[in-house]
Amino acid sequence: MILALDSSLSKAKKICSVILRILAICAMVSAAIVMATSHEKITIFSVSFEANYSRTPAFKYFFVANIGGSVYSIVVLFLPRKTSLSRLILISDLVVTMVLTSSVSAALAVAHVGKKGNSHAGRLPICAQLHNFCNQVGGALIAAFVVMENRYEQRKQIARITCM
Repeated sequence: MILALDSSLSKAKKICSVILRILAICAMVSAAIVMATSHEKITIFSVSFEANYSRTPAFKYFFVANIGGSVYSIVVLFLPRKTSLSRLILISDLVVTMVLTSSVSAALAVAHVGKKGNSHAGRLPICAQLHNFCNQVGGALIAAFVVMENRYEQRKQIARITCM
């Protein structure tokens, strides 16, 4: 009786882990797509300004980290759970989570400067003129925060499964 209950709990944890990983993949792909499509061009006094994610290294890093994290998560979905790789997967998940966190932090810092400006560095806020671009970057960052929360829950689930 106890063995059957333990087996069903283990199966439920594995299903929960797979669902969390699929949700993380969806959120990472969403963040990457929203960031990649962020583009706006305005003209002020016959001078054109163009905002694009690829013009900012932090936004490019954010995009690449989300694509890389998505590919990694898809590969891990198809690996067997109870193998000698389970500890390596746990460590790799931690590394991928740290890379994603650093990319979100870098993109958030640049987005904050874009929104508020920096009077000490002579940077003016651009979001008053580039509403769509800033909204898309904000949407990508929100999706990335969903990924971060999901990755945290995922790591807890994997640690529980691996340690059993």
